[in-house]
Amino acid sequence: MANRKRLRTVDLARSVGLSVQQVRNYVDQGFLPPVDRTPSGYRIFTERHAYAIKVARAMIEGHGWQAARQIMAAVHAGDLETALAILDRGHAELDQERRHIERVLAAFKTLATSPMRPESGRSARRNGLRIGEVAKQVGVRTSALRLWEERGLLQPARERGTGYRLYDESALRQAHMVALLRKNGYGFDIVSAVLDEVRSEHHRRPERVRAELARREQDLHRRSWRRLRASAMVYGYIASMPERSQDVD
Repeated sequence: MANRKRLRTVDLARSVGLSVQQVRNYVDQGFLPPVDRTPSGYRIFTERHAYAIKVARAMIEGHGWQAARQIMAAVHAGDLETALAILDRGHAELDQERRHIERVLAAFKTLATSPMRPESGRSARRNGLRIGEVAKQVGVRTSALRLWEERGLLQPARERGTGYRLYDESALRQAHMVALLRKNGYGFDIVSAVLDEVRSEHHRRPERVRAELARREQDLHRRSWRRLRASAMVYGYIASMPERSQDVD
């Protein structure tokens, strides 16, 4: 791309649809390559800076402001290894998030298709069940219930005066859910995510929980496309730099 054409700040701002102050902000925040100045102190911009702004805006949309700034600064410093590491980390984060949503959805499917123990139909007494009774109903040891509580999965109440744990209907149901999910090999992180959804405003309508997770999955797809587009643009930007083009061959 030609770099000989000089642009005033106002001309550059107009060409990329920004205000003069926004262009100055891009310079101050490190999104642009070095800017020369005239003897009188005015900034000298070129088409290279206009290209950099377009790439930076796509990067901010796809990778977020902080990562975009770090990547662009690394590219302009010639530190392509750092730029690639940040790009890779950004795509990996989306992959981890996608896997998490898929596992939570699978966990809900497990709850919907796997029968509880026969005792699970029994109700907790009006003032709640103690830990030994819950362990018997759920089919686990009391030590497991205590561990799940330590992990934040269960939140039984405490009996006034004695301090004994008391499990109401909701806590008993959640204990059954934890037992079933753990039996099916789900880690504590997924079990915790499922219980967070159950305790949300959608807890009385499981189909709404699944719909919300599906919505997040679709949002993740959109974010992934934006991130991919931004990464492609920064690749093109690097390839257009004569001093860096050999690095992307």
